[in-house]
Amino acid sequence: MIAFADVNYFEPWWIQIVKALLIFLVIFGVLPLLTVYERKLLGRFQHRYGPNRVGPYGLMQPLAEIVKFARKEAFRPTGSVGFLFRLAPAISILTAVGGLALIPWGNVQNILGTRIGLYGIDVSIGPLYVFALGGISFYGILLGGWASGSKYSFLGSMRAAAQLISYEVSQGLALVGVLITAQTLSLTGIVNAQRGMWYFIPQIVGFLIFMVASFAETNRAPFDLVEADAELVGGYFTEYGGTGFVAYLFAEYVNMMVVSAMAATLFLGGWLLPFGIHPPGWVDPFVVLAKMMLFMTLFIWIRATLPRLRYDQLMSFGWKVLLPLATLNLLVTAIIVVH
Repeated sequence: MIAFADVNYFEPWWIQIVKALLIFLVIFGVLPLLTVYERKLLGRFQHRYGPNRVGPYGLMQPLAEIVKFARKEAFRPTGSVGFLFRLAPAISILTAVGGLALIPWGNVQNILGTRIGLYGIDVSIGPLYVFALGGISFYGILLGGWASGSKYSFLGSMRAAAQLISYEVSQGLALVGVLITAQTLSLTGIVNAQRGMWYFIPQIVGFLIFMVASFAETNRAPFDLVEADAELVGGYFTEYGGTGFVAYLFAEYVNMMVVSAMAATLFLGGWLLPFGIHPPGWVDPFVVLAKMMLFMTLFIWIRATLPRLRYDQLMSFGWKVLLPLATLNLLVTAIIVVH
């Protein structure tokens, strides 16, 4: 069993508050830039400019859209369930933001004479915490589609329910291989266990399964079937406009950031650099952010490259390909570790 002295130590309450504020400020500052980055990159893939009118190089486009959506009139369909209709986007946001608290941005550092961990919390059940939040976030989609009183929205939310079962099992089994290899469920412990070799190499099959399942979990192309405009108008958020629509969009991008950070932590060594390079502690968060950007660029690249699958193709792929591969990867990893 691997033991790390810096895991799960006590911090004063005021440090927890300061860290929470810093994490949220950084993420909320990155999110608008991420939307511009995606639209610019998609524009380059599709031989067009992307946003370029509002502000220098279109960088003020997110601010203009925030003002536009905030000024829209709040409305809901007459057949909707009012309380649940408004609660659903809040559930999606809260669960998405909750995952940010678990991302390890660096190890424990000595800052102004105080030992501070560069992460929100370091619980002993790290991946289980993230999966629990992911399971709760599903209710935001399900309630949003059902409470809208629209058949298109309801079909989108039911697709989300079926997708959850088909990919969540494979994604969980892919992570078990990492946990067996690291012999700890602490995310900082998993990063420290990769000092010899990043798990991207021995767990390449688990990594690929995790990434494919993550595309489905974040409702990103080519698995964005819960919001398929071709047959469901807009899916579960068809009847949402203004702040409600922005809330779902915000939750989707936060989930994409959480998944990217988890992939960087579990498979690419978190804040560790290759070739034995040991930078100062203040560099660690920038290393994690750079690795996150690699994965988020991959999300955008796939969106610009692959067409949306049919619903039956996704179900068949999840049960007949991902699940057997994830189970086989788990068995092989367990046998190798035991011997």
